Amino acid sequence: MTQHTPLLPRIIAFVGDDSTGEVTIDGVRQLVAAPDEAGVREEIIARVTSAAIRIGGPVRLVAEDSQGQSPLIVYPDGRVESDGDFVPASERRSTLADALPELEPELEAEPEPEAAPVADPILSILAAVTAAPVAAVAAAPITKPTERRMPPVSLPTSGSTTPDLADFLKSRPQETAGPAERGWQGTVSRMTGGRVSPSPSRIEVTHRAAIAAVQRGLSGPRTIVVLNPKGGAHKTTATLLIAATFGIHRGGYTLAWDNNETMGTLGVRAQGAAHNNTAVDLLRDLDRLDGDRTVSVADVDRYVRNQGDSRFDALASDQDPAGAASIDDVAFRKLHSTLSRFYRILVIDTGNNMRASNWEAAVETADQLVVVSTIREDTGYGAASLLDGLRQKGHADKVAQAVTLLASPAKRVDNKLSRRLHDHFQQLTRTVLDVPYDPSLVAGGPLNIEALAPQTREAWLRATAAIAEGL
Repeated sequence: MTQHTPLLPRIIAFVGDDSTGEVTIDGVRQLVAAPDEAGVREEIIARVTSAAIRIGGPVRLVAEDSQGQSPLIVYPDGRVESDGDFVPASERRSTLADALPELEPELEAEPEPEAAPVADPILSILAAVTAAPVAAVAAAPITKPTERRMPPVSLPTSGSTTPDLADFLKSRPQETAGPAERGWQGTVSRMTGGRVSPSPSRIEVTHRAAIAAVQRGLSGPRTIVVLNPKGGAHKTTATLLIAATFGIHRGGYTLAWDNNETMGTLGVRAQGAAHNNTAVDLLRDLDRLDGDRTVSVADVDRYVRNQGDSRFDALASDQDPAGAASIDDVAFRKLHSTLSRFYRILVIDTGNNMRASNWEAAVETADQLVVVSTIREDTGYGAASLLDGLRQKGHADKVAQAVTLLASPAKRVDNKLSRRLHDHFQQLTRTVLDVPYDPSLVAGGPLNIEALAPQTREAWLRATAAIAEGL
């Protein structure tokens, strides 16, 4: 990495999580907007390049986002170089200006009295690390060379298994992480055509690990059941977003299914289709589908609603306000048996009646329970009573492996209530995760995952990764 003089003009830039940013050049603050976050970063680089052209030389750019700070050098010809190590958000200084050296040339300082040497903390750490092995070696008994013995060789016994091809494939070393694709590190990699390839940040590494968890292999179809007996607890939204995340990262064969015994709202929140068929219509034709073993997922298209780029299907509950049809436990099991032939992952939205037979049947078939609550007293009460009821009905093991999602109902969160909910559900379920408020979800219309803020999509990716770990 090239080292540059601190006399270069300095420019400060910041990128927000809402596809907006700002850049300050010569003390003048400019707002930047683009269709996406990558576009904001590239527009900032373009403006900084223009400043370098006006100046007639390279400029220093301290680029900041929610992940941290990246010191860069931008040249008049558009080249971008790293000018130091990436500083994570948890370690950065209080202001961007603090991270920059002064622009004025250094003056020759008058000699000062020699001060007592100050212990270098890095050297102190190194000394502590190296001292322990040395002391251990000094204290260890000296063994003569003739006393050294080779470890015994373990021969396979009749009860042991010898390694096979699967063991050999499992022994492969983990793939090394590729160059950064996100954040300022990714922007530098793109702008330099890969000539400068910073390593991904810890946030990007976590992002990749979440995708890998969502994409993990499964030995058969899996059922996820989303629960809260209180209406307005975010169940339907969670069902659709979990299914969308699985669909996007796994490539389809995911179903979001509204298991309300009568009229649910998943069909309203999902993208529409050329038909109005629901689970009741599928149930009516189930004998024909079950009897024909050549039936494929294409034959189910008459009943489900394809969700486009989100790459999952939605099965609505009955939407006829004058209808008398309902789904009971027998109907649910018949539907579940058939749909499991066509989908690898079924994400099931449930109604508010814990005593309904189809509700209980869904819990019994679940491979993973997801308890959803907004950060409100009433929905928190509903989730807590739900877990008590499940444990009393013999589902304590499923409760212990459940994932709890706490959704913010507004921009401002009741932190005291949030801590109470976290403390309660962490003692009962496997993990508790927060998902943020997002204004695009407020209207209650069809879900458009592209309209969600980046931090919302990331939160649901991590939530879905935690769910996948239980499958």
